[in-house]
Amino acid sequence: MSEPTTRTASGLMRRARRGPMAWMARNPVAANLLMFMAIAGGLVVSRNIKQEVFPEFDPDAVTVSVIYPGASPAEVEQGIILAVEEAVRGIDGVKRVISTARENTATVQVELLTGADLDAVQADVKAAVDQLRSLPEEAERPIVSAAPNKRQVIAAIIYGDEPHETLRQIAENVRNGLLADTPVTQTEMAGVPPREVAIEIDQEALRRYGLTLDRVAQIVRAASIELPGGALRTRGGEVLVRTTERRDVAAEFAEITVLARPDGTRVGLGEIATIRDTFAETDQEATFNGKPAVRLDIYRVGDQTPIQIAKAVRDYLDQLDLPPGIGVAPWDDQSVIYQGRVELLIKNAMMGLVLVLVVLGLFLEIRLAFWVMVGIPISFLGAFLVMPWFDVSVNLISMFAFLLVLGIVVDDAIVVGENVFEYRRQGMTFAEAAIIGSKEVATPIVFAVLTTVATFGPLLFVPGFTGKIFGVIPIIVISVLIWSLLESLFVLPAHLAHLKERVTRGPIAFIDRYQEKFSRAFDRFIENRYVPFARFLARNRWAVGAWAIASLMLAIGLGRGGFVRFDFFPKIEGELITASVRLPIGASVEDTRLIAKRLVAASDRMIAQNGGEKIRIGTYAQIGQALRSFRPGAAPSVRNHITEVQIQVVPIDQRALTARQLADAWRAEIGTLVGIETQNFTFELGASPGAAIDIQLSHPDTPTLEHAAERVARAITDFEGVRDVDPGFSNGKEQLDATLNPLGRSLGLTETDLARQLRAGYFGSEALRQQRGRDEVRVMVRLPVAQRATRQSLEQLILRTPSGGEVPLGQAATLTPGRADTAIRRVDGRRVLNVTADVDTHIANANELLARIGREVLPPILGETQGLAYSLEGSQREQRESLGKLAQNFVLAMLVVYGLLAVPFRSYAQPILVMSVIPFGFVGAVLGHLFMGYDLSVISVLGIVALAGVVVNDSLILVVATNELREKLGDPTEAVILGTARRFRPILLTSLTTFFGLMPMIFETSVQARFLIPMAISLGFGVLTSTIIVLVVVPSFYLMLEDVKRAIAWLGGPLRRLLAERPSADSGEVPQ
Repeated sequence: MSEPTTRTASGLMRRARRGPMAWMARNPVAANLLMFMAIAGGLVVSRNIKQEVFPEFDPDAVTVSVIYPGASPAEVEQGIILAVEEAVRGIDGVKRVISTARENTATVQVELLTGADLDAVQADVKAAVDQLRSLPEEAERPIVSAAPNKRQVIAAIIYGDEPHETLRQIAENVRNGLLADTPVTQTEMAGVPPREVAIEIDQEALRRYGLTLDRVAQIVRAASIELPGGALRTRGGEVLVRTTERRDVAAEFAEITVLARPDGTRVGLGEIATIRDTFAETDQEATFNGKPAVRLDIYRVGDQTPIQIAKAVRDYLDQLDLPPGIGVAPWDDQSVIYQGRVELLIKNAMMGLVLVLVVLGLFLEIRLAFWVMVGIPISFLGAFLVMPWFDVSVNLISMFAFLLVLGIVVDDAIVVGENVFEYRRQGMTFAEAAIIGSKEVATPIVFAVLTTVATFGPLLFVPGFTGKIFGVIPIIVISVLIWSLLESLFVLPAHLAHLKERVTRGPIAFIDRYQEKFSRAFDRFIENRYVPFARFLARNRWAVGAWAIASLMLAIGLGRGGFVRFDFFPKIEGELITASVRLPIGASVEDTRLIAKRLVAASDRMIAQNGGEKIRIGTYAQIGQALRSFRPGAAPSVRNHITEVQIQVVPIDQRALTARQLADAWRAEIGTLVGIETQNFTFELGASPGAAIDIQLSHPDTPTLEHAAERVARAITDFEGVRDVDPGFSNGKEQLDATLNPLGRSLGLTETDLARQLRAGYFGSEALRQQRGRDEVRVMVRLPVAQRATRQSLEQLILRTPSGGEVPLGQAATLTPGRADTAIRRVDGRRVLNVTADVDTHIANANELLARIGREVLPPILGETQGLAYSLEGSQREQRESLGKLAQNFVLAMLVVYGLLAVPFRSYAQPILVMSVIPFGFVGAVLGHLFMGYDLSVISVLGIVALAGVVVNDSLILVVATNELREKLGDPTEAVILGTARRFRPILLTSLTTFFGLMPMIFETSVQARFLIPMAISLGFGVLTSTIIVLVVVPSFYLMLEDVKRAIAWLGGPLRRLLAERPSADSGEVPQ
């Protein structure tokens, strides 16, 4: 098929000789220097880019933590929370304030507005909190912090049939060795309580010597001191003077004199007290494969890589010489996860690269296809140069971004190369074809890249968790596209201009012959099949338009009708499966230990039934402290009613079942646990946006609030697919409230006296704190355990009156039974409870369940409870904020795209014509998810938003070609037919390279990167569908627009004549 033209090759050359593109094409040295700069610079910079599993991001909250030893949640709320909330209220940049009061601990989380300066807000919060003077004396200094810049890479578990004290000492030696002999700079010990020196004195001894616990604590504090005293200036020089009475171990404290008599005799602390080097009175313990254990968590900081730290730790552990019966095991190695995921993405990228090369080789000369392919490494390595500027690391998401853009990056080069190829076929030299062909398509290529950049732009400004995780994708894609544009306009023409004539022998000649045969066959297909079809479409353009709109409505119906469901954020599977169980407050450690053993036993049976020990690395159980918070943002809990058991399994390629399936099998094997409050099974890797169901209830009256939360929890438990329901509260510990009675007051006792002496006896009086190695050790003075075990012993506690007398507590005070709150949670000053639950996505959908809860569960409860309010939090809050902002940004992006198209077209209507293909990308994305069996998710939506710019490019190229031909031919119908035929090859080629570049990822069966596949589906299938729309529907829309213009012109003539003939109001004429 020949294309009419009025320009000669020589005329075109004269026009094309000017400008930077022609200069670069004639100067290959400059082009090659630009290419080598990108390649060499990218290779150098890539070696220094930090590596991690997921992107590291700044926290969006400042946390105020206050330890209030021995205080109940209600006391923590009244004494600390209210004061801190009032202090931080009104600080600029604060979004909301979330407070949690637990036994001994206050946590106030100050969330920041999007874009707020973290350092400035943290400084303001610290200044406000430091000014507080009303906090209780027993409370420790408030700690104001943001999340530290550290990431756990690996853990080392030291285990064996030895006491925890022995294991802890060995773990400390291992920690010291790691810090001294490896790049490791930060570790934390878990699974053991903190060290403590316990000084226990019974009441008889105190009464015998006229002492109180507070007085003994003062004596201990005064006798254990290390203080510089200045300097002695002598003729020989300066000599430092200091007091060194530091005491560290029990034997040294036993030597302290607590009483000196006039006769010179003395009473030592060891004579009246039992002194032990021990651990704090918390029931923390851990086991590994059934043996006592201590865990060392090892972190990377700064630019350290997971592989570097993990390898150093493993090498160090391998050469350890441990005592007999003691073992050490690496645990939760993030470098294995990193390597597995990155290798999977690289494998898919290489497969996609081969497919792209095959497609290019079919449609273009092999040498032309090669130079088009060269643009991929140039653009990718050029993007590596940009990554450090934006603090982008090599991680699972950034690597996926490179895979995502693999097929898109060659679009510019394809359009240039195909146009050069077309002029070569017309008989031009390589130099002539390279300069003319590249300059002819330069304008549409530039605007095509700008439109793609504009549609990826909204992804830069998505707030919350979603934006933090996926915000690196647009940075990578935009960087690659800009380098691709530079390469296709300034480097590729230079390479094509200096190609030699085709060789006639050898493998290249063999490939060229077959490519030429395919090319001629493809041209015949266009001439004999597509052109007649295009003429048929042109004649029936209104029917084609109706069909297109009907297909769009069908896709919307599939989404709205539930055929394709929406699951906001899919779970990312890891190799750790965790069972978390919470017993009622006050449960004994023996009860908790029994539940932990049942969890471990059930895991053993489950493993035996599903592959045996070859799929399990180990089982780690911990009592007394959660391995993770039950609620995001909550302070870690140290309670004997909490237990968690973790199973680490081998990577997915070494086992048949996924982590989700193993977790479900473990859950089924455990069955119903009697006597627990909540249980939860997790298998996710990394952080999550929150619980699938999270209903936050608020009411000023706590009993009313708890009753409402219990009703909601009970109702949603019956919904199919809902599991692990947590009402957000539990029955608190039994509590005895002590108040002075008239006798106590008559003896001169005050509430402060009562509180101090009661606290000293039972919680203990802290004598001092001192650093022992890397540990902070408290020295506590208190009554023996036997005198703190019963109510009778409490009533017999001797209180000292101001006059020096003694009275049992049972006579001076009244003890009233009650029940303490387990935790008090507040949001912006309101008491709240969060009813949370997980959803089995194979059975139910969270959005559908929440809609049903909103219709059936909440209305009657809200109607019966005056003042009760609710909001949807967790994943739903993230969904509202991120999708709402994404929609807003998408609208702005579409306005930018319209403006970018309107300027070169000099038309208001044609940009709409070009952009008409965008909604049909949604059709392809929905059909792709339906075909592949995936739910739509926020990741799918990100792909659909990005798709808009990709599909516009083909439409833009088609309309530009049609406009040029229309200027020459004058007939819009013939221009559309010939223009579509002329651009059929590059349109099809760019679409096929995009799809085939993503195809290995789309059809990837591994669960390791399954959560990323929906974005690839949106782009891949959206591009395929849009290609059909561009080649079939856009030409029809073009002609329909011409029909509308003609109709307006036809109606406009009579209307203008009618207006011209209409008499003016002041002429006085009356129409006949």
